[in-house]
Amino acid sequence: MMQTKENTRNTTIISTKSITVVAMFTAVLAVMAQISIPMPSGVPVTLQTFAVALTGIVLSWKKGTLSVLIYIILGVIGVPVFSNLSAGIAIIAGKTGGFIWGFLFLAALCGVGIKMKNMVIGTLLGLTGLVICHFLGVLQFSILAGMGIAETAILVSVPYLLKDLISVILAYILGKEIRKRLIRADLLS
Repeated sequence: MMQTKENTRNTTIISTKSITVVAMFTAVLAVMAQISIPMPSGVPVTLQTFAVALTGIVLSWKKGTLSVLIYIILGVIGVPVFSNLSAGIAIIAGKTGGFIWGFLFLAALCGVGIKMKNMVIGTLLGLTGLVICHFLGVLQFSILAGMGIAETAILVSVPYLLKDLISVILAYILGKEIRKRLIRADLLS
């Protein structure tokens, strides 16, 4: 949950700590997106999936999803945060844009998953977010490329699945510990 305080006019003020942590993870996501290997399909291999999952796990679903949304908005308005220092509405509306929209679901479900007492259920929620992310990516790519869903999945999803599965599981393991330490340091609630 966002840390908030009530002022005398009964409006909510978001704490400086919350703003800083959300911004910090938005920056981490932007940096991890630049670690990129171009692929013939046009969908690069990046560390974005890991960074998005980590953001959702460390910040939980509200702050994590907000951080990813800010990342997307920054990219849309022209800040070069997407892979290979790209930006603009054309990226979101282009063939690979569905994957970027899918990051919202990945972050949200990873954030919900970290709140589960059962690690297996928590991890499965994160992996469900990954499936949604890939589905949206395949769907948008398929429509814009005029290809069938199966053909598109083989081109832009299947080659990345193992890396992305490992990314989500690793993010869960590391993120859980990072989250504990940030809570102990009173930087997260």
